Amino acid sequence: MQAICEELRMRKDELNVTVETIYFGGGTPSLLSSDELRQILETVYSNYTISKNPEITLEANPDDLLDVSLSMVEDLKTTKLQSLKNLGINRLSIGVQSFFEEDLTLMNRAHNALEALSCIKEAKKYFENISIDLIYGIPGMSTERWMKNLEIALELDVPHLSCYALTIEPKTALKKFIEKGIVPPIDEEVAQQHFEILLEVTENAGYDNYEFSNFGRPGFHSRNNTAYWEEQPYLGIGPSAHSYDVDSRSWNVENNTRYIKSIMAGELPSESEVLSKENKYNEYIMTGLRTKKGVSLKKIEEDFGMEFLEYLMEQAFKPLRDEILILENENLRISKKAKFVVDGIASDLFWV
Repeated sequence: MQAICEELRMRKDELNVTVETIYFGGGTPSLLSSDELRQILETVYSNYTISKNPEITLEANPDDLLDVSLSMVEDLKTTKLQSLKNLGINRLSIGVQSFFEEDLTLMNRAHNALEALSCIKEAKKYFENISIDLIYGIPGMSTERWMKNLEIALELDVPHLSCYALTIEPKTALKKFIEKGIVPPIDEEVAQQHFEILLEVTENAGYDNYEFSNFGRPGFHSRNNTAYWEEQPYLGIGPSAHSYDVDSRSWNVENNTRYIKSIMAGELPSESEVLSKENKYNEYIMTGLRTKKGVSLKKIEEDFGMEFLEYLMEQAFKPLRDEILILENENLRISKKAKFVVDGIASDLFWV
């Protein structure tokens, strides 16, 4: 905690902009007490220029939000959700993943299905702006169970959904189970079916698929995530956190002990790289195609020059002909039928 607050002070002159969003992201920031969160927020507000109406998001596990906490400052017993609201946090991103016990057990989640439901119902008493994470393509998950997950989310009237295909990380229990044949491997065809169901169900319910994995009702798009896709600068604080200032990226050391020792010695424990024109172009293609807006041909010409625009149109000729890409109002967008493979399409357009 001391190191994080000290890093915030050390880097206060890096962002010469008014801060519009503050995001407490993973690991699991909901493990922090109200007083620890208050300490970080007070450090931010005392060292940075903050907008009048910032979006302040906390990622949270369902079981953490149901805790009762004792605040030393308020000296009264209050629910975790009340404490978060009192701190000025105005958006929750809840890692539900699934409303079914078998899925949560398979993914080794700490919460159960009842806690997933209970925490959302309780959170709605204090927060209007709520997002939940759901995962599809889970081994053994039928299309019926995935549809039921979406139905439950809609019944709970959650205004924002972030939905991801399951990926198997190395050195996890799930990976070992798949290798041993205890759990079936991921089926890409099933994952694609789940994604297509997701598109249809959310569209019918009035959600806007404004980025590949994100679905929001009007007024509930994530301002924080949108800033990433629109290439806005951001500051990442803490071990392994990444930062971006348009021209370069930097990242902190992943090791907690090395991070703390370095900060306390007055040194930033980070590395950086300057982004080449080609890097910036490829990143814009990758992020732009994932969004509803798509890739602006005007921006390509203005920011990168005619050579890059001509190269893009040459690479895009075949996918345009095959209606995988759509060109509309000088914006290149992914077609609905190709959304699930958008990253592969984007890589075909990269400058190499």
